[in-house]
Amino acid sequence: MLARLQKPYRIVLLALLLILPAALVQAVAIMPVDQVRPGMQGVGKTVVAGTQIEEFGVEVLGVMKDKGPSGDLILVRTYGDVIERTGGIAQGMSGSPVYIDGKLVGAIAYGWSLTDHRIGMVTPIADMLKLWEMPDKANSWASPPLLADARPVATPVMAAGFGERALAMLAEKLKPFNLVPYAVGSADPGASQDRLEPGSAVGIELVRGDVSLGAIGTVTYVEGDKVLAFGHPFLKKGNTNFFLTDAYVFTTVKGVENSFKVGVTGSLLGTINQDRGAGVAGITGRYPSVIPVRIIVKDSSAGKTTDAAVQIVQDEQLAPILTATTVFNFIEKTMDRVGPGSARVTFEVSGRNLPDETLRRENMFYSPVNIGEAAVGELYEALALVADNKFTPVELMDVKVNVDVTAERRTATIMEARANVATAKPGDKIDITVKLKPYREEPITRVVSFVIPKDQPAGPLTLEVRGGGTVPLMYGLLKDQGLEGELARVEKNKHRTFADVVRDVVERDRNNDIVVEILDVDLSQLGSGLAGSQTNRLKLGHDPQPAGDKTNQPSRARGPLGDFLKKSEENRTKYHITTDYIIDSDAQVMIEVVKDEGK
Repeated sequence: MLARLQKPYRIVLLALLLILPAALVQAVAIMPVDQVRPGMQGVGKTVVAGTQIEEFGVEVLGVMKDKGPSGDLILVRTYGDVIERTGGIAQGMSGSPVYIDGKLVGAIAYGWSLTDHRIGMVTPIADMLKLWEMPDKANSWASPPLLADARPVATPVMAAGFGERALAMLAEKLKPFNLVPYAVGSADPGASQDRLEPGSAVGIELVRGDVSLGAIGTVTYVEGDKVLAFGHPFLKKGNTNFFLTDAYVFTTVKGVENSFKVGVTGSLLGTINQDRGAGVAGITGRYPSVIPVRIIVKDSSAGKTTDAAVQIVQDEQLAPILTATTVFNFIEKTMDRVGPGSARVTFEVSGRNLPDETLRRENMFYSPVNIGEAAVGELYEALALVADNKFTPVELMDVKVNVDVTAERRTATIMEARANVATAKPGDKIDITVKLKPYREEPITRVVSFVIPKDQPAGPLTLEVRGGGTVPLMYGLLKDQGLEGELARVEKNKHRTFADVVRDVVERDRNNDIVVEILDVDLSQLGSGLAGSQTNRLKLGHDPQPAGDKTNQPSRARGPLGDFLKKSEENRTKYHITTDYIIDSDAQVMIEVVKDEGK
């Protein structure tokens, strides 16, 4: 027959014959939920070890109307050798396709803890197919109630390459997202799957590269380059941009509360673009935009350097957490110890819609307990501030982090400060000599030049000399007077534009700065309030933050404190120098400003 056809038609027919079998493999008959009856028998498919798909028995117990986040749920009992080996429906089996009479019914999705783990609920496939019709820019957080005490079959979050303490930090930070990470190893590179099919293990990855963090579940249905999985939401983020990968299952562990699969995400296959009540949907061959993160950690004490690279998902809530935790992980791995130390941290964040396209910050930190955690605090704060800013969405394009850590305690205390003159005129430059006592070292001195403001009135002028990480004296006084709310209002009003927010991060005092600034209150008028403010004012690594926002309460600012709050709304005169020590404590210097007779 082919010989009798003209050549162009033969080519078209051959192409159709080659395409048709693949299409037939993907096309599957569907059984609507209204045709499902109690007592029907079927099979489910999943992977319990490696990449081999196995089958288990399924019996329908009933249909529960409107009990799921997207509609009906089908109550089933599972059975067979696979179920005996796994101890019932295990975490990671969510998405396992269920067939009755060869027709796809839906995906294993829900179960109960501390009960018969063979009983579970199936999300109808019709609800999952709707995910492919969802608009790209939609986002959904609302979640209709499930049947009392029913829980989605938990999605294991597998962490490969994370140390014990980094894993603990991940667990704490991810708790609001109901994600619990498990430590796993790496999969055999030869274990990658050629393609995804119903029953295959599938991964949603959040971090990939020199470490990996991702969830594993099961593929429910594949049509061309489109994939449905899980049967319940992962994070219910709506329109998403996560990594779609294959997955390798090491084993399935039986448990009293829940059984769970132990596995790891694998090769990148595409993008998870929908994460909703009925499950997740992805597209193979189309890859997500990511945040490349380059991390260099040097331990000067151990003479060891780590150079790492990861890719992190573009997500405003998750990206700051995942980036900071990953950096912390490499600090801990490089030091190979836990405990005190000092660190110099430099980070550079690039992003679309970021003022000047780049945010760069350098600082020093010391911690007597956990230097790794202290070193990443400001990085997390800056990323969260950018991601959650109220002005404009920012697409992070690149993050570079350099950490130089040492076991040494690189701190110094201000012993005293004195000016080179007793009197000065407005506009004069004076030198402030600061005596420092480094930890277990001989005292040293540093000089900070300060220019008297040209509009400074004649009379006594008090200068505060402090470490950049030490809470200014005035903040302590305000707290003693119960004026945190007033201070919060002043700080909030400073950020009139996004550029103001970024500038505040970049230009804030560094912990290794010696800062000299005008103290706008006559200390003699404050009486006993000064004494209480001198204690517990060291906050290494952070600028002072108000304890609570009381902006709706009447102002109680009076006298010199009220004057200070007014002046705080404008930039105050401040000078600084940078040292190789984290500076603590403070001192005051008195200058008599005299009238310039020549004016």
